[in-house]
Amino acid sequence: MASMAAFAADEKKTAAMIAAPAAAPAFETPQQALSKYLEGYRSGNPASSIEALRYAADGGEQLARWKLGSMYAAGDGVPHDDRIAYNYFLKIIEDYDDNAPAARQRGVIASAFVAVGAYSLTGIPNSRVARDPLRAVEMFTVAATEFADPHAQYNLGRMYLDGDGIQKDPRRGARWLKLAADKNHVESQALLGHLYFSGAEGLQRQRAMGLMYLTLARDAIADRKKGKWIVDLYETASKAANDIDRQAALVYLENYVRGGR
Repeated sequence: MASMAAFAADEKKTAAMIAAPAAAPAFETPQQALSKYLEGYRSGNPASSIEALRYAADGGEQLARWKLGSMYAAGDGVPHDDRIAYNYFLKIIEDYDDNAPAARQRGVIASAFVAVGAYSLTGIPNSRVARDPLRAVEMFTVAATEFADPHAQYNLGRMYLDGDGIQKDPRRGARWLKLAADKNHVESQALLGHLYFSGAEGLQRQRAMGLMYLTLARDAIADRKKGKWIVDLYETASKAANDIDRQAALVYLENYVRGGR
């Protein structure tokens, strides 16, 4: 186990990587630096302008901070480092002005709240970011209510279903899942469909409606390997469904596709 001194030094190093301005920038403004990065990104060579992105992030450009956070979280073009990713996302939240966020930044800000919530839910090993479900609920709630973010709504739904960091409330969890499902959030559609079809967690059984949501989720899977659990839920429900369930689910599905949710 690392010593406390080593742990503190590592934290300082991570903070320094976020706080230190880019060396000898050739940009007049953070906005110009962001434009330079986007130019490289569109030309298929984003790595050539990574310093421009860092300069823009240091200058307060929220899109640059979000992009860097996402890159470090995924190890995309930079070494994977959740601590650095977390700090970039956190800076977006800290600078968030809830009076009038720019329309083009709303998605970035919502995603930052979701990311900080997700990190709070799991914690980050070898860092000061400990698992804190209450903070996760707070982050997800802001993104779910202020920005109607489906990822946040899904996470809140799961937390209410599991009673993780919040009093268990399956009905409230299902309501959050439905909000996300009706924005075509695939995981929400799958889980909500399962709850409706099976009547799990004491919810009223709605077999046809459940089969409809499961069908939507199965048809929208992008990665069949990662989405195997969705296929499994669908196949289980499909085998248990009767002709009336299937016919009613088809009617619901046609109405859903027409926008009659």
